[in-house]
Amino acid sequence: MTARDPVSACAPGRVELLGNHTDYNEGVVLGAAINRFTRVSGKRHPRVIRIGSTSFGQVQINRTALRPVSETRWANYVLGVADELRELKVPVGGFSAEITGDLPIGAGLSSSAALEVATALFLLKLFPFDLSRLEIAKACQRAEHRYLGVKSGLLDQVISLFSRAQQAVLFDSRTEEIRAVSVPCSLALIISESGVRRELANGEYNVRQSETQAAARAFGVRALRDLKSAQIDRRADIPALLRHRARHVVEENERVRRAVELLEAGDAREFGKLMNASHESSRRNFENSTPELDLLVSMAQRLPGVLGSRLTGAGFGGATVTLCERSVAEKAAKQLAADYTTQTGIKAPVFVCEIADGAR
Repeated sequence: MTARDPVSACAPGRVELLGNHTDYNEGVVLGAAINRFTRVSGKRHPRVIRIGSTSFGQVQINRTALRPVSETRWANYVLGVADELRELKVPVGGFSAEITGDLPIGAGLSSSAALEVATALFLLKLFPFDLSRLEIAKACQRAEHRYLGVKSGLLDQVISLFSRAQQAVLFDSRTEEIRAVSVPCSLALIISESGVRRELANGEYNVRQSETQAAARAFGVRALRDLKSAQIDRRADIPALLRHRARHVVEENERVRRAVELLEAGDAREFGKLMNASHESSRRNFENSTPELDLLVSMAQRLPGVLGSRLTGAGFGGATVTLCERSVAEKAAKQLAADYTTQTGIKAPVFVCEIADGAR
């Protein structure tokens, strides 16, 4: 490859199967990449960094003046990753990059992490340098912290980088253990967009992070990962809000560990029940659901062949993920889309997806 040769990289979105808001609380999460991708393509440029997107337009800055931009914040995902790679001594110079793909934006499917990861792999190929996949994930996470102001955990980047076809990824955010868990081929995932977009930097995500940290302090533990359900019941002196937030995270960790056992035993029906319980906890304890997400979940749960349904990702809008028998998944998806439009007037995308390979 010469300096003028174009290169490209792509990264998938993800669904969080179980483990809602556990990653930044040092807990465990079960997720999977989906076969919807963001692609970054381009080549070196001698003087500038130029980023283009058919959806958002074009941004150009001097290659020596890397900084967050205020008017076109979408570009900060790319600029932040470039800056973090430079901090790791990657010789990132000027480049032009075009962003394309079929991964929905703002739907809770980690379009931001997919863009970060695709950018990182694109730049590491354009300006050759050797980093481990975990180092890449952490660089992308730091970019989101510094350039976007979202204090996200590491889950989304790890799933996008480490996923394999028909395998969920179990991620322990304290030990950083990453483990593949096979998902039976008889199952399919249905993604249902609610039509309510999210903007985490301006929303409740950072508030929930502060609340869970306050809960950990109130219970006297390093992180909510270290708390047990029985301990919550014994502490009526702690404000109800913090007890509710703690209960959600603690029981989510328990659901993830149980879910791995169920998948390994091939018990999809009980796994689906855990997804249902997870959504109910999001609705009651964590208050990160919305009426639209609740409606999608309740509609899906009544369809033949559906085993479980819940919001996926941070919540506050976005999408749901539904576990369904593969033989009826397409029919169920069409019915769910039609029912949702009838009830709300919103024609939001509903599609069956495959569990995909990670970024490449």
